[in-house]
Amino acid sequence: MQPLIRLGCVGILITFPLSAGAACPERAAVAAYVADVQAVRLSKGFEGEPTFADAECARAKLLQELPQVLGQPVGYKAAFTNPVLQQRFGFSGPAWGGMFAKMMVESGTRVPAQFGARPFFEADLIAVVKDAELADAKTPMEALDHIAELRAFIELPDLMMAGARQGPVLVATNVAFRGGVVGPRIEVERSQAFLDSLAAMTVVVTEDNSGQELGRAKGSVLMEHPINAVLWLAQALKQDGVTLKPGDFLSLGAFLPPVPPQPGTTISVRYLGLGGDTGVTVHFE
Repeated sequence: MQPLIRLGCVGILITFPLSAGAACPERAAVAAYVADVQAVRLSKGFEGEPTFADAECARAKLLQELPQVLGQPVGYKAAFTNPVLQQRFGFSGPAWGGMFAKMMVESGTRVPAQFGARPFFEADLIAVVKDAELADAKTPMEALDHIAELRAFIELPDLMMAGARQGPVLVATNVAFRGGVVGPRIEVERSQAFLDSLAAMTVVVTEDNSGQELGRAKGSVLMEHPINAVLWLAQALKQDGVTLKPGDFLSLGAFLPPVPPQPGTTISVRYLGLGGDTGVTVHFE
């Protein structure tokens, strides 16, 4: 499995602001969790049941340490932009985490089915940042001026927490990011027709060897429009003191619930009605 070498802001270490007054885990607890990530094993996470403020502070500390094992930062992920997943994981709105380069691979790559302690795959989509003014856009049409391109994307999250964990615990542990499969570029057109096609597209997940369809969803399941997820993430990052850079990847969230991978399967995600029905594929060994 070869990593995708050049992704956005590779080579730049980001310092995340710490939430004032939050009960952050001690350095030893952060180091222990990072060691669990590196060892690809289930983790007990951090002690206690954090508030969201606690969780944001823990995430800030963790994101400073994760490059040691997951590679340099390449962008940010929005999680729980789909109301079905909000309900499933105990959220009342979206959350965000960091993305890292080590296990970001090209479409068609062979990936171990057990790439994580508790691995899953999910149909997603990436917006590539054109400039930092994206965080100031007020409407989806304005946002298009600040998005360089879209990329087909299958996220490979790792829900590596021991036991059933929800809400703030997932925020504290970077909302399960492990890696992902990056597909073809999708040109952004500044038009209402393009915006309409994003909302109306049908995202279809199939297992190619059997031809079985695993699920389908409309683009509008992400906050009623995928670009609304872009706006939310860019604005949330700015509020938390993070400045976007050209080339940053913004992962927009899962169109469908995550599925555990099985050895010997080939998973494809297609975006019917968008950019010539663009798709992205991963082979699980």
